[in-house]
Amino acid sequence: MWLTDFSTLLGSAAGSPPLEITTIILGTFILEDAATLLAAMQVAAGAVSLPIALGSLYAGIVLGDIGLYWLGRLSGRHPWAHRLVPQRRRDIGRDWVSVRIIPVVVVSRFIPGLRLPTYTTCGFLRAPFLAFVAAAILATLAWTSLLFFVSLKLGALMVHYLGPWRWVGLAVFVVILIMVGRVAARWHADRIGKDAL
Repeated sequence: MWLTDFSTLLGSAAGSPPLEITTIILGTFILEDAATLLAAMQVAAGAVSLPIALGSLYAGIVLGDIGLYWLGRLSGRHPWAHRLVPQRRRDIGRDWVSVRIIPVVVVSRFIPGLRLPTYTTCGFLRAPFLAFVAAAILATLAWTSLLFFVSLKLGALMVHYLGPWRWVGLAVFVVILIMVGRVAARWHADRIGKDAL
């Protein structure tokens, strides 16, 4: 449902760069990987230009990442946070994350489901903000570019071969992406569990 609504909204914004930019940025706040796939499909169909789609995706995703960081940072000020996680433990966590901020952010970008808890935790622990932003930009450029250009190629093939049924192909691709993400997350968790032993 959301995919078709977003696609319709983006299609109706065609020809108005400010509306296209706004629609794509807002789409990344809801489901950024799906927004990336749909923006690529619209580029493949000729409805949106590549620079507008990719630039809007980068901007929206990085703004969303910064928002998650600050959400975590604000939650750290709440009295319940001080009761649940004593200051000493937060200091230990901050020291650990500060040294590993780039790999932590990059790994969480590539494994679906890890961004929300990881980025809010970085904010909660008061990890260095500028280092977090730099890592978020780096990870976004890598992941979003990869996903966008793979989706663009697939989108062009789907438009050509599937025509009006391209949305079925997109749905299958989204399901595959989610399944691969879950397998990767499970593999990563198993690897960390073995390393801890």
